[in-house]
Amino acid sequence: MSQLTRDDAVADFFARVESQEISEPTELDAIWAALPTVTVDEILGDWRGGELPSGHPMDGQLEKVRWHGKWFRTWNDVAPMVCRDDDGNLYSNKEIGKGEASLWEVGFRGEVTASMVYDGQPVIDHFKRVDEKTLMGIMNGKTSLVRDKHFYFFLVRD
Repeated sequence: MSQLTRDDAVADFFARVESQEISEPTELDAIWAALPTVTVDEILGDWRGGELPSGHPMDGQLEKVRWHGKWFRTWNDVAPMVCRDDDGNLYSNKEIGKGEASLWEVGFRGEVTASMVYDGQPVIDHFKRVDEKTLMGIMNGKTSLVRDKHFYFFLVRD
């Protein structure tokens, strides 16, 4: 696949978010490559999330646990699995997330970008900026769920 311009990548990203059709990972990787990195300080705050389906085994699983998004309060106060309870209230689901997380600036694919490191499992979520209020994420790590095939998602500032 040819290299995308940033503008083309942003347009392609939003079209895929809107359609929720399954994308080839190589197509999502091309979008990722065209987006700028972010620092930890730029992403602090509360975020709601969604998936970028790619045929990954995790596709559809976040909806089943009523995942809302992530809270990045400080570098060391991070709730990776913010879910809704039966009454619709938001809470940090530490059971599913296997604890909480912290934020780091980590090298991934030759670039350093803000990344979330889970406390209780060998998983790292890397982030890049789509626009002022939207991030693209790639879940990466040593677990069998993400080691061989990345999971793609997005966050929108809450």
